[in-house]
Amino acid sequence: MTTALITGATAGIGLEFATQLAARGHDLVLVARNRERLESSAQRLRTAYGVAVEVLPADLADRRQLATVAERVADPEREVAILVNNAGFGLKGRFLDNDIAAEEELFDVLCRAVLVLSQAAARAMASRGRGQIINVSSVASFIAAGTYSAAKSYVTVLTESLSAELSGTGVTATALCPGFVHTEFHERAGMRMGQLPAIAWVPVQKLVREALADADKGAVISVPGWQYKAVTSLLHIAPRAVARRASLVNRRRDAL
Repeated sequence: MTTALITGATAGIGLEFATQLAARGHDLVLVARNRERLESSAQRLRTAYGVAVEVLPADLADRRQLATVAERVADPEREVAILVNNAGFGLKGRFLDNDIAAEEELFDVLCRAVLVLSQAAARAMASRGRGQIINVSSVASFIAAGTYSAAKSYVTVLTESLSAELSGTGVTATALCPGFVHTEFHERAGMRMGQLPAIAWVPVQKLVREALADADKGAVISVPGWQYKAVTSLLHIAPRAVARRASLVNRRRDAL
């Protein structure tokens, strides 16, 4: 069996990746901050799918703890064949209003952790000639809507660059760019999303299923959901000023 390591693995997209990868027969390494939730998720997955599940509690904003995860990713004796960089969170307020410590934590988790773990995985996988890296970005990476959008733009471009560097090695890198998905993400950030129409939401099971299929095909960018494929296609040809207007929409939503 091959092993997949997933960050932010106890809820939402990360937990669904763990579930679908376990259903495929992959052993797992689950990474998150809360050990109790990790152990609970691990036990459910072991029971349901009969796979080995290792838990690795870590706060990815802490450089020492991040280094421990990177060491596990790169361990030549315990191969990680699939890395899913999923851990993340959002901030409700405007950049000008937010505490800079919160913004720095956002940057560390959404950007620096992806940078460090992607390099650790890419080097180890390239030396073996096989592997998959899936970095969870966002449709927000194609617009200008605060520092979350900027961080996800970093993830998308980093993944595209990494994919080019890995060409011919047997290792692929895919940036998953979800739209709106029902998870704990918005609730944790204190965002009110009740006004969004049903069509705006993509079921998490569908999202991960499409993401894994795209990664298997070696796709560099994965945008699950027909509605978001349409949105991103339009954004690619629209004037950049259209993308910047999204920041105004974002501010009005956060004011609710």
